[in-house]
Amino acid sequence: MAERRRRICALIQREGRVSSDDLAQRLNTSAVTIRSDLRALAASGALLRTHGGAVSHREGDEVPLAIRAGHHHPEKVRIAQAAAALVRDGDTILLDSGSTTHELAKQLALRPLTHVNVITNALNVAMSLAHARHVHLVMLGGVLRENSFTLSGPQAESSLATLSADRLFLGVDSLDPERGLMTPHLMEAQLNAQMIRVARQVVAVADSSKLQRRNLSVIGALECLDLLITDVRAHPSVIDAIRDRGVDVMVV
Repeated sequence: MAERRRRICALIQREGRVSSDDLAQRLNTSAVTIRSDLRALAASGALLRTHGGAVSHREGDEVPLAIRAGHHHPEKVRIAQAAAALVRDGDTILLDSGSTTHELAKQLALRPLTHVNVITNALNVAMSLAHARHVHLVMLGGVLRENSFTLSGPQAESSLATLSADRLFLGVDSLDPERGLMTPHLMEAQLNAQMIRVARQVVAVADSSKLQRRNLSVIGALECLDLLITDVRAHPSVIDAIRDRGVDVMVV
């Protein structure tokens, strides 16, 4: 098994993308075995699963949003449902970019509300809310990062400086009890920090794979958060460490 998985990693690193059927044929094994191998290798960070196969993943590479959206999808939906339930009529909310906040936008579009103001820096979030009649949508400007449909930079920060929000839903790439909230993108870290400053309540929406990880840019200390919504796979010791920092945690 170890040798087969080593060969899978070597093939993907060399070719960039492979299908499960092709791997099964080349390695003379079943598609079921290959899918099991790919799940295990994806969990270890060696590659990224795609529909019908896998692609290479080097440290520092940005994972396209279309692929990230499929990772831990049931957990993200539960987190989004719990977060959407916090929104009340008349609220002004900030929605950060990310696959979990995108799921939250979909849930908000279905909520039986009369009027909600939504400020966002994410094109996909905006598109999910564009036809929701109860949502008044405000888009921040900025420079587009195409793999994530995210706008950031000085223009976005300038737009946000004149706004305020009742609640920020923040999608973080990494959350570590010691280092705080992190992202690999410097401009987004700066914008996220400003989002925190203009919001009365800060809610992080992050599945358990994001916990106890570290990244390049620190957005802020853990104490910036009022609430973390995560899933039941989060390790109890990590949840306890976050609560010890004064942050409420909702596990769904």
